Amino acid sequence: MPVGRIEIAVRGQGLHEFTAKVGNWIAAQGVQEGLCSLFIQHTSASLLIQENADPSARVDLEQWLNRLVPENDPLYTHTLEGADDMPAHIKAALTASSLSIPFQNGRLLLGSWQGIYLWEHRRSHTVRQVVLHL
Repeated sequence: MPVGRIEIAVRGQGLHEFTAKVGNWIAAQGVQEGLCSLFIQHTSASLLIQENADPSARVDLEQWLNRLVPENDPLYTHTLEGADDMPAHIKAALTASSLSIPFQNGRLLLGSWQGIYLWEHRRSHTVRQVVLHL
């Protein structure tokens, strides 16, 4: 079965859609139907299927999670990499590191308003790796 890797460059915290990259990779494999598994190889970012029509939904999610897991909590001991590091690990633990999405006729079977997102929990610009498997 095909295994691949997608790199996603992010500009800091937030939800970064990469639905088209996954769809293009599936199409290039020539497999018509099955299940696509995605796994992020990082402990301070996560994967999410979320609404892709109204950007305010993504803003609200980000603001809500930032209130739930604030930076500079005096109880954190893992602080060497900056104020956003431990909160990023907690956010990743509360969300998902993998997704499974069915596809048919070479196309993802997502709903009308669904997109695949990398949810970056750190402030820095970076490149994240997502492994795909059919």
